[in-house]
Amino acid sequence: MALAQLSSTGVFSARFSAAPLRSTRQTVSASRTAGVVVRAERASWLPGAELPSYLTGELPGDFGFDPLRLGENKEALQWYQQAELQNGRWAMLAAAGILFEDVLGHLGLGGPAARTPWYDAGKFEYFAPASTLTIIEFFLFAWVEFRRYQDMKAPGSTNQDPIFSQYKLPDGNEPGYPGGIFDPLGYSKGNMEVLKTKEIKNARLAMLGVLGFFVQAQTTHKTPLDNLSSHLANPWTNNVFGIEHARLIGQ
Repeated sequence: MALAQLSSTGVFSARFSAAPLRSTRQTVSASRTAGVVVRAERASWLPGAELPSYLTGELPGDFGFDPLRLGENKEALQWYQQAELQNGRWAMLAAAGILFEDVLGHLGLGGPAARTPWYDAGKFEYFAPASTLTIIEFFLFAWVEFRRYQDMKAPGSTNQDPIFSQYKLPDGNEPGYPGGIFDPLGYSKGNMEVLKTKEIKNARLAMLGVLGFFVQAQTTHKTPLDNLSSHLANPWTNNVFGIEHARLIGQ
């Protein structure tokens, strides 16, 4: 689902490791597909690519990549953009959590939970049964998502915290970027647009990274650091095409 949502805002940008690629064409032949234009000096996912007219570059991380044309519907595009942003934030937390737990486990710290591989964390016994924790998380998520839905339908309608009345978000905040108490150090002052682009690029990278962790867990039954150590020890054999991977998945 996350991958489907990614395409609407230009996921696989050529800007992961290089400076922005610029489209230099300033005109488009009338015989070309309607609704597709190319803008000069516009960051593009592919040099010389025709950029869809409905992707204007206003969204953070928009480089014109939408081969399935999912973003033609403006309302759907808003949902895709918010879904990508939220999924990306969770992926960044997940990637950091998986690696942090892996480091603690290798250092012998963090107790039994840290020594349990991340993909077996659900089997570990916590302070409450897994079913109870799942129900609690369901209600907490439902509350947060309902509030987020309200904010998208009527921006600013959820600025006042219903429990902690002393907290109120600033008027005019953009859905998905609340600010206020969520920026206690004032990092966003004066460079919010730059930070939005950096966040979404890191979020996309994290989503791909967590997907890689899942694939590694299914094929090698090892943690990310174990796989890295194995690869560094014998990179020509222990890689995505290596015979060790084929043996572990039973081929």
